[in-house]
Amino acid sequence: MIDGVDSAVDAYRRGALDRRAFMARLIGLTGSMAAAHLLLETSGMAAALVSEIESKQAKVTSETVSYQSAGGVSVSGYLSTPAGKDRRSAVVVIHENRGLNDHTRDVARRFAAEGFVALAPDLLSRKGGTGSMESPDKAREALGTIPAEDSMTDLKAGLAYLDKHARVRGGRLGSVGFCWGGARSFTLAAESERLRAAVVFYGSAPPPEKLAQVRAPVLGLYGETDERITSRVPEVAEALKKAGKQFEYKIYTGAGHAFFNDTGERYNAEAAKDAWARTLAFLREHLK
Repeated sequence: MIDGVDSAVDAYRRGALDRRAFMARLIGLTGSMAAAHLLLETSGMAAALVSEIESKQAKVTSETVSYQSAGGVSVSGYLSTPAGKDRRSAVVVIHENRGLNDHTRDVARRFAAEGFVALAPDLLSRKGGTGSMESPDKAREALGTIPAEDSMTDLKAGLAYLDKHARVRGGRLGSVGFCWGGARSFTLAAESERLRAAVVFYGSAPPPEKLAQVRAPVLGLYGETDERITSRVPEVAEALKKAGKQFEYKIYTGAGHAFFNDTGERYNAEAAKDAWARTLAFLREHLK
């Protein structure tokens, strides 16, 4: 274990550090956000220590689950559910390009605290899971070797898993994705018959021919300085308008890529707060 981690864990366990402060401490000890997240995964702290503490504070129930995808593939995921026994609308939460980490788990817990059942699949399950990766770069490289159609198959299986879950209202399913996951959320809107709403955080849009196939309403949330992604948004909006599709978007002035990730250097609190409010309102409107 890296020097200083044990004392940070102890302070977090005692309540002397909140989650963000704990993550900031780990980032300082490991050298980067990605390395800190990977430490949480490989050590098991993310699925145990952090999940237990944060779920209790949010008054939600969270657990690691698995579901079957095509070809007998087992996909691991993180499931958060609201208190109670009634059925709720559900969302699949799609991680960034370094696999399932505690930022994504935290988003799932936040959705559960707002009354949604939330499933965050580990789309590196086909390669042994995020926790088996030797480094953040290895996780990114491994994700890049998985064919896009396989990732989409695993996400669709996740939607099917949610649709049959005892706490989920059948047919009330949405998706929310970030970066790499944002692009997959947008693609789900074109490919999934189950999906009723898709939210895209700074993710690429599908090619023009796929845009014409979009079935579900889409909300896009982008940073102004994230030019590679954001520069295409007006033409995407025009293409979807011509095709009669429902697409709304917001570009946040001064914000960059990953502005919603509150454990990273590019976090923009003002933009993130507004984007979260828009996301909840959008999903509540379309999943009611």
